[in-house]
Amino acid sequence: MDLDAAGLQEQPFRTHGKPLLFVHYSGQHAALDFLNSTYENQQGLGLFLGPTLSGKTTILREFVASLDTEIAVAIVDGAGLNTTSLLEAVLGQFGYRLDYNSVNELINMLKVFTMQQAASGRPPLLIIEHTHAMNPSALRVLCELASVKVRHASALRMVFSSDRSIQSIIQAPAMQCIASRMTGEFYLQPLARSETTDYLYAKLDAGGAAKPSRIMPGAVCDELHRASGGWPGIVDRLALLALAKAANCPVRKKHIEHPDITDETGAIQVQVPVPDAEVADEAPQLYLSLNGKTIKELTLDKPRTLVGRSEHNDLSVESRFISRHHAMFIRHGSATFLMDLNSTNGTYVNSRKISNHVMMHDDVVSIGNHSIKFLHRAATHGVQADEAGLADTIIMKNLADMRRMLAQENTDTLPLDMDKLLASGDSDG
Repeated sequence: MDLDAAGLQEQPFRTHGKPLLFVHYSGQHAALDFLNSTYENQQGLGLFLGPTLSGKTTILREFVASLDTEIAVAIVDGAGLNTTSLLEAVLGQFGYRLDYNSVNELINMLKVFTMQQAASGRPPLLIIEHTHAMNPSALRVLCELASVKVRHASALRMVFSSDRSIQSIIQAPAMQCIASRMTGEFYLQPLARSETTDYLYAKLDAGGAAKPSRIMPGAVCDELHRASGGWPGIVDRLALLALAKAANCPVRKKHIEHPDITDETGAIQVQVPVPDAEVADEAPQLYLSLNGKTIKELTLDKPRTLVGRSEHNDLSVESRFISRHHAMFIRHGSATFLMDLNSTNGTYVNSRKISNHVMMHDDVVSIGNHSIKFLHRAATHGVQADEAGLADTIIMKNLADMRRMLAQENTDTLPLDMDKLLASGDSDG
């Protein structure tokens, strides 16, 4: 059912970017109270936990928006961050335009800034998302920053967000300065059944629905609550799918998917199925982001897509942490493969270093301090085993074409011997 048929002017259930409406509910109010008390505490350092798609990011950004505009805030995705990329990301959001500096210079610059702001009564706030996936070197920097004080109060307030417990990290001997500063831990709670109905109707109303209950009757809202567990991000995705599947109003229970929600290693993993007929013809999408802000979008509509620092790449990314030719996406049937081109700093998918990888819907690729979100709803359930088994064969077959593609570039800036490049890496990063 299209938006007009449902009486909507805008998509109410956005799954990317800023939500159409920030809907209040009890668990969220408790979370905002916790975040406020963490910032107001002179030693404030809090852990903010909740499963994937629980709404943590939306709440964190709403909290930041409520703060005095003179308070410096940095929200950083910690997945894969090392010392330098963490410091540059934080200083960049605090307003610094950076030339190349040593790590010590960056740390000292950040210490001086936090002390100056704290002395003026406006201690800065650092929020780290996906804290569990940070590199150990970056965690050590957090310890050093946590120890900076002004008049017996911590100069930098901190909130560590994660989809799993990070107590094993916090309690490590090397993290003692973090553990000693902890002022609280909060686990986000889902929507209650009645709150799910209010949540859905508020979003439908914001989208232009004259009578939300005509689109999603109460029984359908109850079913969405059962299917989602009350987690807002899953509610949005299931409601979006239900609207797409329904031919006309109202949406019915049969239109609601029931994803598998399993608990593995303390993290809640959610697979939300989608109807194959709706996604079979969709091409994968890439969203390049830096410090949480999307800066480029690209459709994978070619057999091969090169990513790297050189302007000759299909997705060119200006960063000294990224190699000239860093990685390559390869399309084969319904599958997409990612190959690292022996880059200097490596390629990571969902915080794990890879040499090649079969891409899945919602995978996050990390190169340098940039992230690439991979969206392809046809890959929600994964590719067939025989397709995955072809990964090495497919990649090797593409290397010959890669040589021809790269040979078109200026020989002064690119080694043309692909075998040598793959064996030795791009020496200047």
